[in-house]
Amino acid sequence: MDWSNMNFNLDLLALLGLGLSLFVLVTGCANMILMAILWALYMSLVNVGQIWYSFGWESQLLETGFLGIFLCPLWTLSRLPRHTPTSRVVLWGFRWLIFRIMLGAGLIKIRGDKCWLDLTCMDFHYETQPVPNPMAYYLHRSPWWFHRFETLSNHFIELLVPFFLFLGRRMCILHGVLQILFQVILIISGNLSFLNWLTIVPSLACFDDATLGFLFPSGLRGLKNQVLRIQKEDTQGVQPRPSYGCMVRRVVNFSLGILVVWLSVPVVINLLSSRQVMNTSFNPLRIVNTYGAFGSITKERTEVILQGTASPNASAPDAVWEDYEFKCKPGDPWRRPCLISPYHYRLDWLMWFAAFQTYEHNDWIIHLAGKLLAGDAETLSLLSLNPFEGRSPPRWIRGEHYRYRFSLPSGQHAAQGKWWIRKRIGPYFPPLKLEDLKDYFKTREWPLPEPHLDTP
Repeated sequence: MDWSNMNFNLDLLALLGLGLSLFVLVTGCANMILMAILWALYMSLVNVGQIWYSFGWESQLLETGFLGIFLCPLWTLSRLPRHTPTSRVVLWGFRWLIFRIMLGAGLIKIRGDKCWLDLTCMDFHYETQPVPNPMAYYLHRSPWWFHRFETLSNHFIELLVPFFLFLGRRMCILHGVLQILFQVILIISGNLSFLNWLTIVPSLACFDDATLGFLFPSGLRGLKNQVLRIQKEDTQGVQPRPSYGCMVRRVVNFSLGILVVWLSVPVVINLLSSRQVMNTSFNPLRIVNTYGAFGSITKERTEVILQGTASPNASAPDAVWEDYEFKCKPGDPWRRPCLISPYHYRLDWLMWFAAFQTYEHNDWIIHLAGKLLAGDAETLSLLSLNPFEGRSPPRWIRGEHYRYRFSLPSGQHAAQGKWWIRKRIGPYFPPLKLEDLKDYFKTREWPLPEPHLDTP
């Protein structure tokens, strides 16, 4: 491939994955070849995505997709392949995945921020989570006892419920119900990308046919009737003679089980360690990973606000600084929090991380400033508001650090239409112009963006 046009090739990979996924979704048919291609495509994007694909759910999606390969027949495209029943190895692979996701999240909390032990973390979470939604605005003002109940419930779901998986059919089903309800609550209360939607998937392995049968129509040609007929034949001993392909598949499934057990060793050691790390892969293919979320909770919300000015002198008292607005992250205090889950605004999330660090720890933000100084169209497409739309790009860009908090729903600021109250902390990075960044870009081997033709 011609990698001189990186954007085209990455878009091509994404569109190919979208097309294959749409086929599987619409037809309800898949085979190991299609699922392996989807897994390889996303693995390719994650491997080159660097910080933009550094979120924990990227590995979770890859692990889920890898297990999904072995749910399907090798070649056959059928909604109900007769000779490839779901392997118990794969089912327990998914159960082992949801067990590690939830237990890892619970352990990292009680080993991390002390507010999880004194039950006060939910006093801050709704306001300081990466990208709040409108419901978080109201949930933040819940009574103190409700926040304590939320925290206790979180510990119950993440630390105790996972063990229900090993306590028989009824408790396993209860585990699936509780985990799905928990994820639905998280979806309602915040914009956590596709994480919670994805976490529902392995929870489905907790249910058997008898539990899920009511979801399917009972017609003669329906899937439910076909499954009942197959099960009846199995109980009567009317089973086809195992073919060579079936024997090979059993060997493959057995090998998958051994692989998962072997790769789980460092994961289990990490879970038992007092120095537990979260969202880490111990193998390059990310087949078995360790997970966790919100091991620490920020007690106040800070935001980096990017501003530009057309003034030739950034220090001039009459310089007018205008704010850039992002798609979803807080900026304009009058703008309602967005509702975007399961979509993932990666730049908005990274700006949240950058706000409680410094720009020296996030040099990509200076790269972003350089693109804005050049009026780069692709970069501006990642924002919701370019204050210099229809004009030449700014001469200077600066980053300002602000402290944000929710307005009181019945208070004075809310009556004015404000969702947020903000107060300036100080500068995040000083005013910069494109010429100042030449050496900075050169030392990092970044190409200096070409200025827009209308730049004065």
